[in-house]
Amino acid sequence: MSKAIGGLVVAVTLSVGLAVGIVAGGMISADGTPEPVAIASTMPSPAPTLDRTPTPTSSASPSPSAAASASPTASPSPTPEPTPGLVPAPLTGRLVTPGVARRHVIAVMIDDQVGARPQSGLSSASVVWQAPAEGGIPRYLALFQEGNPKAVGPVRSSRYYFIAWAAEWRSVYVHVGGSPQAIALLRSPKGRGAVVYDADGYRYEGRYLWRLPTRAAPHNVYTDAGNLRTMGKKVGARAVEYKPAWRFGPDKLLSLRPKGGSIVVPYLANTITYKYDRKTNTYLRSVTGESKQVDASSKRRVAPKNVVVMVVSFAPLNDGSKKHRLEAQLTGKGVAWIATNGKTIKGEWRKKTMTAPTRFYDKTGKQVTLTVGQTFVQVIPTGFKPTIKQGKVPTLAPVGADGAPGPLLE
Repeated sequence: MSKAIGGLVVAVTLSVGLAVGIVAGGMISADGTPEPVAIASTMPSPAPTLDRTPTPTSSASPSPSAAASASPTASPSPTPEPTPGLVPAPLTGRLVTPGVARRHVIAVMIDDQVGARPQSGLSSASVVWQAPAEGGIPRYLALFQEGNPKAVGPVRSSRYYFIAWAAEWRSVYVHVGGSPQAIALLRSPKGRGAVVYDADGYRYEGRYLWRLPTRAAPHNVYTDAGNLRTMGKKVGARAVEYKPAWRFGPDKLLSLRPKGGSIVVPYLANTITYKYDRKTNTYLRSVTGESKQVDASSKRRVAPKNVVVMVVSFAPLNDGSKKHRLEAQLTGKGVAWIATNGKTIKGEWRKKTMTAPTRFYDKTGKQVTLTVGQTFVQVIPTGFKPTIKQGKVPTLAPVGADGAPGPLLE
């Protein structure tokens, strides 16, 4: 769950009289996300009140016994403690404490079969990847840094190409088993921090992951934020000075945002629909069978600030299992559609190596700027194409005789 943050500014202006202005946003929460609080809960001890009574001076009386009155000595004002500086979170651009920005990224494989819905933790993730697995059924990879979800799951098995996206942050990679190709990498030195930190649920179930009795296997393995971070330390992950891979900018003004617009992303066994919401500047997400996708843990609508659809070449893995697993193009470049601030453009994705970041560019070759907040990346196979419907920015009616702007014109 995201909580907002803010800072505290105290300004004192002294002229003829005294004016004190205070602006307060809120306390910095443990997870570095937005939640306003009462001003009184964040205000430091007040500075000593300045005495506006005129200071006594030596008497002008001719009486020889009249002594000059001494001015009282003012106590020095205590130096206020500075508010800790905030920095952009590397995965979202949100302002967080430096400690949160250094949290090691944790990547969790999450199920998307019908028996797994509704999932937990998706609304709290910084970035969510979704790509097809066997049978055309998509699977999620949720990356967590700022959020503190109370539940995450159902946790499912690994696939090699999902590891490549988790490797962009050398993430703690949480899964329950996996394909032979994926397990071979995870059990090698590459799975001990060179590419990712392997956190297999088969090893840690009962300590950091558990099974819900209310769901049938294999859709019942869950964890939470606290256990994920403890497990991350257990496998050797530590705080990291991350460099942002993407560029972020602020929300556009409401008057510049379009009304309407949608993105439909097809998979063999599922269809994802995003409807742009002008007021919140988010993309309201729906999946086949769920007209409104809601996070089971936070009870919040899944609604990212950015949506990227990228086309990747998939082929049968042919690992001898007869489970129709897939392998995918991990590096190179390909077609991408990038949606942010209500507008969708066609561009390109690029990824140089397995551990290099995937970046997105417009048709001129310039890296795109995303809106601060969560991003969903929809990976679709070659031959599939999203259906894009652009919204339209409403126009204002001419200014009236009273100088007030007219209503929006559709």
